[in-house]
Amino acid sequence: MRRLDRKISDDEAVEILQKGEFGVLSMSSPNNEGYGIPLNYAFDNNKIYFHCALEGSKLNYLKNNNKVSFCVVGRTELLPSKFGTAYESVIVSGIITEVEEEEKKDALLRIIEKYSSSHIPKGKKYIDKSHKDVNVIKLTISLISGKARKK
Repeated sequence: MRRLDRKISDDEAVEILQKGEFGVLSMSSPNNEGYGIPLNYAFDNNKIYFHCALEGSKLNYLKNNNKVSFCVVGRTELLPSKFGTAYESVIVSGIITEVEEEEKKDALLRIIEKYSSSHIPKGKKYIDKSHKDVNVIKLTISLISGKARKK
């Protein structure tokens, strides 16, 4: 990191991951072209879970190369008089794998708890009914780096 004065602790970076609404998953296509896709997610114990369709470009690209990067931007505020922006962000790197059975159901529940917390009972029924119709992938974090610019 070039600007060490903006480096934040791993604990602060984890807090941004926990609070973030979405992030951008970046990967490589089989032709080594960059591919980034915005996704919602759930963070749990050094892992990030995503739900997706059972097939598609993202899964095809991950089968070719499962090493990825995921970026989350937290709070931002334009600082016009300083020609800049106050911000907080975190980038993680790691390996993506598919999850099955109980881990899959647990991950789906974590996603529901994060995005639909007032509908947990209905969400659990939804998971029981449709968990076989979705895929869940897991990013196991190997590197985490966060930075922030205060006002």
